[in-house]
Amino acid sequence: MNRLKGMHAALLTGLSDEGEFSPTRQRSINGYVLRQGLDGLYVGGSSGESGLLTIDELLDQQAIVAEDTKSEDCQLIAHVGAPNLRDSIQLAQSAQRLGYDALSALPPHAYPFSDKEIIAYYTELSAATDLPMIVYEVPIRTGRPLSNDVLAQLLNLKNVAGIKFTSSDMFKMARLRKAHPQKLIFFGFDEVYLAAAALGVDGGIGTTYNILGKLYAALHTAIAKQDLTQARKLQELSQEFVATILSTGVLPGVKVAMQEIGVDCGPTRAPFLVQSTEGEKAVRSLIRSPEYQQWLAT
Repeated sequence: MNRLKGMHAALLTGLSDEGEFSPTRQRSINGYVLRQGLDGLYVGGSSGESGLLTIDELLDQQAIVAEDTKSEDCQLIAHVGAPNLRDSIQLAQSAQRLGYDALSALPPHAYPFSDKEIIAYYTELSAATDLPMIVYEVPIRTGRPLSNDVLAQLLNLKNVAGIKFTSSDMFKMARLRKAHPQKLIFFGFDEVYLAAAALGVDGGIGTTYNILGKLYAALHTAIAKQDLTQARKLQELSQEFVATILSTGVLPGVKVAMQEIGVDCGPTRAPFLVQSTEGEKAVRSLIRSPEYQQWLAT
């Protein structure tokens, strides 16, 4: 699974001004993100507003991204974690037909499912295709953390290659790293990736990689070279950007930044809103500042 290591943009979704899925705007996003030197794309996840999209829209997005990356050296991970297992399996099998390299899925999240139900969900989903599966620990989406015991059971399932870990519990992540050295661990909080890298993660999957992927690719390189000074500098730029978009909401803020630099990405889907006019101005000003200009794709 070494080929899946590295930095992956949690791809945004292109929407029309009316909030409909827009193939044209999706291709605009794809084109910009692919110019940044990242290792791959994570398609159809939370950053892509998947919880607000229909299954048909997610299937269309999978196909468009697969087509746009045919000639690219780019790993594709399809997020297929729908609220129900049937839709998740449909998305997974579509991704396999389209040539995706791996799958990932949120735990079932529409209700407070038991540990037994979550394990059963991943058991059936990971067996539905031959693709490697990346399970997901993300308490901010599911409402509760999974125990290390449950995560260990998931990591031992057929076809499960690793985990996307989006939690601030670094000790828990480090214990998983020690217990499962053969499994991949991707980290999902962009603003503290350096800390996770120090604990041995294999790569990152992030929202702000869409616009600053060049920066995150450089951060990954600096870490590999053990250049802590450069890594800290780049992480601080990441943190300033994240702190600024918090005033608008993360997904609306990233799309505002993309629009500001000329990427035709469209708005976020309702009920998402830009939370602050002043925040929007701050995002636009920051992304146009000289210290960020060098990290934008040409």
